[in-house]
Amino acid sequence: MRYRLLGRTGLYVSELCLGTMTFGSEGFWKVMGSLDQNAVTSMVKQAFDAGINFIDTANVYSLGQSEALTGQAIRDLGLARDELVIATKATGVMSETALNGRGQSRYHLMNEVDASLKRLQMDHIDLYQLHAFDPLVPLEDSLSTLNDLVRSGKVRYIGLCNMAAWQVMKGLAISERRGWARFESVQAYYTIAGRDIERELVPLMNDQQLGLMVWSPLAGGLLSGKFRRDEKGPEGARRNTFDFPVVDKEKAFRCVELMRDVSKSHGVSVAQVALAWLLSKPYVSTVIIGARTNDQLNDNIASSSLQLTETELEILDQASTLSQEYPGWMLALQGKYRATPPIK
Repeated sequence: MRYRLLGRTGLYVSELCLGTMTFGSEGFWKVMGSLDQNAVTSMVKQAFDAGINFIDTANVYSLGQSEALTGQAIRDLGLARDELVIATKATGVMSETALNGRGQSRYHLMNEVDASLKRLQMDHIDLYQLHAFDPLVPLEDSLSTLNDLVRSGKVRYIGLCNMAAWQVMKGLAISERRGWARFESVQAYYTIAGRDIERELVPLMNDQQLGLMVWSPLAGGLLSGKFRRDEKGPEGARRNTFDFPVVDKEKAFRCVELMRDVSKSHGVSVAQVALAWLLSKPYVSTVIIGARTNDQLNDNIASSSLQLTETELEILDQASTLSQEYPGWMLALQGKYRATPPIK
């Protein structure tokens, strides 16, 4: 297992992060995996033994069950807290009856961080993330609350998920102006078949030294190699009942065909090629892998050992490249007039 810095925090995190969306079976989330305590404990041990020191969860996953199962697994295994980096999130709906059981108000965030700490059986959270953008709460109010949580010691660093570049930059500007703790990481959807973040978010992250945590690196299983054009996916596959995230399926299947050829040459799964492609990007801090079985997790972990050749990466990059949009194509031209000094 290799380790990378998470933005400018100085934290080294494993380039593969254990995702916990499959932990628990409460409500809608049971379609993700419905793993019980024994299965969760086994999976946490397997990940830790493989060198994974980073675990990402969220309060909304199975309405708290995921955090509780994760915390109990860590306790049962006797894992040292200072050998782990634990990330969780808040924003989503935690109660259909409590009017304020959602969003990014000070009220909700303060309540939820305490609830998460209790479920995780921990005294601090290493990375606390806003799970989405809340249009009803001024970003300044949310950042003020997060800053107070950092100052209290309950939270070490803060991050965000699923926001537009302008929202991220607005948050950074507010924090800089106020002298508050700032966002240190971005959690975003990114795959070989969905490279949209390269337009605005990746340049922003590079400029502002933000870490990138990739979620759904296999596009909800579509890039696992188990799906084919005009065919229903394998029985029990999540995509059959929950067709998410949004993806251009024609483009995805073109990528899968190319990755299938690469996988055969290396004797690995298509999923490993999709993960290895992501790990080849220097701005990726960690790729979040979730699994329903130990075999799936083992296959995903193996991607850390797969090195794609420059030729293979070039083929995959060209096949999946984004079409140029304005102002992107104009930005690509800017600065060229300074590239070569005039001859006198």
